[in-house]
Amino acid sequence: MSAAEEIPDELWRKVLEIGVNSSTFSYKDLCCISISSSRLCRLSSEDSLWRFLLVIDFHTHIDSSTSSSSASQSSTKFVYKTRFEREKERRLAAHTRALLRKESEISEWGRRIRELETRLSEEAERLQAASVEFSNLQRVRQASVALNVWQPEVVRGRQKQMVEQTAVPVEGRLRALEMEIKLCKQQITGVNRARREVKQRFDMARKELESMKYHPLRDYKLIRSGDQASNAKRKKLKTSINSVPAKNPSRPSNKKKLLHLESE
Repeated sequence: MSAAEEIPDELWRKVLEIGVNSSTFSYKDLCCISISSSRLCRLSSEDSLWRFLLVIDFHTHIDSSTSSSSASQSSTKFVYKTRFEREKERRLAAHTRALLRKESEISEWGRRIRELETRLSEEAERLQAASVEFSNLQRVRQASVALNVWQPEVVRGRQKQMVEQTAVPVEGRLRALEMEIKLCKQQITGVNRARREVKQRFDMARKELESMKYHPLRDYKLIRSGDQASNAKRKKLKTSINSVPAKNPSRPSNKKKLLHLESE
């Protein structure tokens, strides 16, 4: 007879009750205990343990009268299993809805990015057209000023032709183009800033979607803390390896001693 078999059922039952009441044992622990032996399977399947887990995990109270009347039909462990399966399905459905919402959010950010890129290209085209027209009008103004200065007949005739081709006053149009160029630059700066912000939110939403698709029911905070703990262990191990004292360089080796004796 082994040492575990010598322990009475009352003591095993007390250990299980203490573990469940102190939240040390979860449903996973009870299931793992139940497969160790037929005796522990019988003790870990008692209604008192699973009734407490029902209250803790699902906030469900079962009266003693109700449990005694339905004992022949189903045990508290079976009730816990049914509630667990329902909760699992509910969480999976909620996770699916969260995925759909995140995907729609990503598509909305992508549409916003495309709109900003289209607007940015339109503003760039407006800026380029205004700059070209501004440079042409500057040449026209220079030509009109040059008419008042002595120039050869050929040059004066060409400048006069350029001035006559303009149907609007040059100075007023130049001021309007300066304002338009300044406005286009401001618009481009604002659109670029908005595009960067939207792109950051788009990338953040994609990362969140990837983490959500990795595992639907996993606690990512626990995973990160576990990774930090493993990294700390690796750093500690690396530090201990690096702190191993090396050989004393001041102490001569046997080979150096032999060479020294031969030279003497």
